[in-house]
Amino acid sequence: MGKVVMYASVSVDGYIADENDQPGPLFDWLTGGDVPLDESGVLTVSQTSYDYTRPYWDGIGATIAGRHVFDMTDGWDGTPPGGVDHVVVVTHRPKPEGWDPEAPFHFVDGVEAAVAKARELAGDRVVEVAAGDVGGQVLAAGLVDEVRMDVVPVVFGSGKRFFGSIDAQHLLEDPDEVVQGNRVLHLRYRMRR
Repeated sequence: MGKVVMYASVSVDGYIADENDQPGPLFDWLTGGDVPLDESGVLTVSQTSYDYTRPYWDGIGATIAGRHVFDMTDGWDGTPPGGVDHVVVVTHRPKPEGWDPEAPFHFVDGVEAAVAKARELAGDRVVEVAAGDVGGQVLAAGLVDEVRMDVVPVVFGSGKRFFGSIDAQHLLEDPDEVVQGNRVLHLRYRMRR
């Protein structure tokens, strides 16, 4: 079974979006290099960021996101982002009317059900959990194996927190990787068990 990884780009002060749900400069590192990160040609990063990010992206079998993100992105028009095979959406509401039943999106109620479904879909590949409220709930449930963050040199002061509304202490191991890219610091931590 693949590991469960909580992931996002984040400000130095721990936010994944500002008060208006906007990422601001958090994704600038994804367009500020000269190495294409995917086939679109839109995402271009430094060679260092490519060497760190591309193998991780290639290992993702399923992504878990909340309904809020799904709605904000219009469900990525039915195509999972970053070439991921499946997206599991945590929601208390049914899938949108007219949603393509062939699109590789799965709507489940609750984070435990989301992780179980994503693990089933991903097999031995990585289950990625979007940071924020849903990611924080998965962390609080003890289901996260690893935390990855791309720390961008900006201070938001307020907004959407990387760990959501976590209200208890959770220990991580020392960083397994610390990689400096252009305008980003890539960090990877294992959860302490």
